[in-house]
Amino acid sequence: MTPGTDDAASIRVVIVDDHQIFRTGLRAELGAELEVVGEAAGVDEAVECIATTAPDVVLLDVHLPGGAGGGGAEVLRRLAAVAAVRGTRFLALSVSDAADDVVSVIRAGARGYLTKTASGAEVTAAAVRVRDGDAVFSPRLAGFVLDAFGAGVGEIAAADDELDRLSAREQEVMRMIARGYAYKEVAAELFLSIKTVETHVSNVLRKLQLSNRHELTAWALQRRLL
Repeated sequence: MTPGTDDAASIRVVIVDDHQIFRTGLRAELGAELEVVGEAAGVDEAVECIATTAPDVVLLDVHLPGGAGGGGAEVLRRLAAVAAVRGTRFLALSVSDAADDVVSVIRAGARGYLTKTASGAEVTAAAVRVRDGDAVFSPRLAGFVLDAFGAGVGEIAAADDELDRLSAREQEVMRMIARGYAYKEVAAELFLSIKTVETHVSNVLRKLQLSNRHELTAWALQRRLL
């Protein structure tokens, strides 16, 4: 993707952080690939802004005021059932490198986690990768995620048994949805109608006894299926 092209500028981003000076500085440092379409400073404001703008990527601080005190993870949970943001990916940005903070926001559905020591270029590259379905972490944080979601031999065997409940097509859809693809993107990639994709997702969630796509992502990460 080449900075300055129309396609590059089409990655729409919302910045969520309770420090205006950080939001302003980050906005100035982001590459031309990203177009900032909104900012928010707290949980409630973030939920409203993201639901309204439906960005491609949210740059989300972990510790935020407001709401029920759950910070960035609460934002993710409250947006989980909002249809307008099904295709939105979340990249956590925080000064914290504590394992609990990393794991909690990833469990809630974030696709990556960078500390605020990252440069504007690194955040830009990470946002592009997250938008494209990758998971991105600052190097020393990846170990926390592997420890939290890593599968032992018994878990891998259990995952095989669970996968056997799904048809080949359901497994294809499951992996794409767990990676953060929107329904319309799955439909285009697999040459299916959106309604058919929705039916497959419903079947997958029912068979795996999961409630939503964020639980599906956590399930797939835990079993190393992504």
